[in-house]
Amino acid sequence: MVVLATKCYVAGEARDRAIDSLRALVDNDVGELEVDREIGIREDDFPTVTVTGPDATAARNLLRERWGAITPQFEAGETYVGTLAGWDEDGLTLDAGREVTIPRDRLGLGPGGADQVRRRYGLVQHTPLAFVSDEPPRLADRERDRLYDWERGSGRVNVNSATRGEVRATVNRAGHAEDIVTVERLGLLEQSIVCREGTDSPGLLASIGEYLPAELLCVV
Repeated sequence: MVVLATKCYVAGEARDRAIDSLRALVDNDVGELEVDREIGIREDDFPTVTVTGPDATAARNLLRERWGAITPQFEAGETYVGTLAGWDEDGLTLDAGREVTIPRDRLGLGPGGADQVRRRYGLVQHTPLAFVSDEPPRLADRERDRLYDWERGSGRVNVNSATRGEVRATVNRAGHAEDIVTVERLGLLEQSIVCREGTDSPGLLASIGEYLPAELLCVV
């Protein structure tokens, strides 16, 4: 079994749609392998994927690579993934099956407190983030590089509490299909809308915000 490092924290019909989306994504990840798979959701909202069959080991490795995995213990110096759970002036707190706090001076994302950093890079709650299990923990180099690339880009609007399909449908409904490049999947319910050159990301946020009961943050 693999515990995926993303969360399914919505309820009701939205939860059913999220699980259907996850099932399709897992099928896409391992569908060419000879395995059976079963999806569940733990009490802490992390999804589990149980795979059986001749290619089970390969399937588990693919899922860990694609999503990151929640593990019972950390090894020093290794990279893991946690979801953004909280923030204050001292640092960012991730949920990686247990609480992991990355101090402000271990983020490596420029000046300001952790909340300023969070807003500058559009880190909506529950965004999966890679970290290195040092003492104290630090943000992984690959994560820093990704966020710096966001800042250098043409602008983004990051969203939680919605599947990629729901976000794309909302952008279309608001009449902005031609104003974006794509919707990148950050996690199961966390998406990043990539703006076209010349599109005003705060304006896009204001336009689609009325349609999405979610947290939205801009990367300008």
